[in-house]
Amino acid sequence: MTPMDTSADTTEAPLLDIDDLHAEVEGRPILRGVNLCLDAGELHALMGPNGSGKSTLARALLGDPSVTVTAGEVRVRGEPLDALPPHERAARGIFLGFQHPEAIPGVNVLNFLRQAIAARTGVPDLSVLEVRMALMDWAARLGMDTRFAERHLNEGFSGGERKRNEILQMALLEPDLAVLDETDSGLDVDALRAVADGITAVRRARPHLGILLITHYQRILAHLVPDRVHVLLDGRIVRSGGPELAAAIEAQGFEALREDAA
Repeated sequence: MTPMDTSADTTEAPLLDIDDLHAEVEGRPILRGVNLCLDAGELHALMGPNGSGKSTLARALLGDPSVTVTAGEVRVRGEPLDALPPHERAARGIFLGFQHPEAIPGVNVLNFLRQAIAARTGVPDLSVLEVRMALMDWAARLGMDTRFAERHLNEGFSGGERKRNEILQMALLEPDLAVLDETDSGLDVDALRAVADGITAVRRARPHLGILLITHYQRILAHLVPDRVHVLLDGRIVRSGGPELAAAIEAQGFEALREDAA
């Protein structure tokens, strides 16, 4: 399958620019002024305890209609996303890896990916063989059973299989920006390493890919060293720093930073 030439960015605008973002869910304020800037090729980790707004931020970036943006703006390569529905954001190269990927009975992995790639590229008549060959190539690189393609999407998958399937989707859809919402959630040590190695393989193949990795814990950051770490508390980013910030959180917990969110 011919790679999509969408990674080169000739502008000076950052890949992702979140400017004073406020958002609510069912009338309840969740995000209270989030500011974050991520450049092409960078991996940023967003850390915070349960209820801090991490998943709400991920959903807001992808245009989830259950999240209402009340103020601020999100821009990708300088383009505001406000008016774009989720499918148009995806077509522009924004990918969301779900915390709990849903099973879709009756739809096998190959057909799902063929439709998703067609929507991403705007090429409706992709051949099954072309997609199958690309899928088999990436499945092999990710250490996945090649029979994976014929299974129904996430049906009967283990937690590790679901997360590796998300990485497979990310590889084949060739996004410019990936938002990975707690990709490490529920994984044992071996599955965590496999998922982290998969992310590394995709980054190696696609060096302009920017990743916002949302997590509670430092453990995945032992395999994926971030360029920046941000701490989200009570709907605001209260501290940003390098990888050492994640180590400090592991040692001291989030409560040590909570006074900064007041």
